[in-house]
Amino acid sequence: MTGLETMTVRRIMRHPLRHIPAALLAALTLFSMLPCHAQQRIRLWEGTGVKAKSVTLDTYLPEDRGHATPAVIVCPGGSYCWHDRETEGSEVARWLQRNGIAAFVLNYRVQGIFQYVTHSRLIVPGRRHPMPMQDIQMAIHTVRQNARRWNIRPDSVGAMGFSAGGHLVMSAAEFFHTDFLSPLGISVTQSLRPDFVAPIYPVVTMSGKETHKRSRRALLGELRKYRRSLRDSLSLEHHVPHDCPPVFLVNCKDDPVVDWRNSVLLDSALTRHGIPHRYIQYRTGGHGFGASDTKGTAECRRWREEFLTWAGKHHGK
Repeated sequence: MTGLETMTVRRIMRHPLRHIPAALLAALTLFSMLPCHAQQRIRLWEGTGVKAKSVTLDTYLPEDRGHATPAVIVCPGGSYCWHDRETEGSEVARWLQRNGIAAFVLNYRVQGIFQYVTHSRLIVPGRRHPMPMQDIQMAIHTVRQNARRWNIRPDSVGAMGFSAGGHLVMSAAEFFHTDFLSPLGISVTQSLRPDFVAPIYPVVTMSGKETHKRSRRALLGELRKYRRSLRDSLSLEHHVPHDCPPVFLVNCKDDPVVDWRNSVLLDSALTRHGIPHRYIQYRTGGHGFGASDTKGTAECRRWREEFLTWAGKHHGK
């Protein structure tokens, strides 16, 4: 029996303390009768030789599905240092789930807050490239491998990422010809190419003046960030392949965190290589709004409907 077959189902419930015991019992009974679409947490590297217990994949499957649906792997942002687990993670997944799309939130490896503050990776290498790439390729492989079980279309597995997570999903779209799993002893039986990607206010360049320096240090390492060849190799504007999957790209011109010109660089590169894509640049909205109903502005929050329309056209439910 594989690790996936023995995964533990974690059902998340919240009950206010003021509820009386009878009400709590009723709530528990009602919950037990819900369809089996509750969140599952998969330890992505369980059963392999990779020691990365923190890497998880949370599943959000739509209910009442009479047919296989598209799937989206969600990568929260956080400068490759931490994760915005709510606004750019679970909120995004629940929104996709409500709209009939299977969502999988990836908790990929990042530098860590302690390591960021103390610069401890000057002594111990810690988590850095290519670990996040290994995690997203493993997530794509796992989702496709379990497509029948989760009732999803293996030919419609995409990835959506925010900020640094946007850099990660776009990296998956550009570098899928490089197999980061086989050197770890993983037998690759599925395509590692995402069928579409949606980088939202993404980090793009690691070498230009528009670079988000915190993300670069976190991804490359305290000393490796000075290696020009490594910075250039992970600057996405330089590596768009001829068979890059379709891209849905969004950012805001008033972004105070990631220079808005990152997305312009990517848009220009995609256009130059003839890659089907949609680029929406909003005037207002800032950074970090994710799928929130309150963060950002009314203008930028329109991206969600725009994405559903675009995804329905290219990878219909």
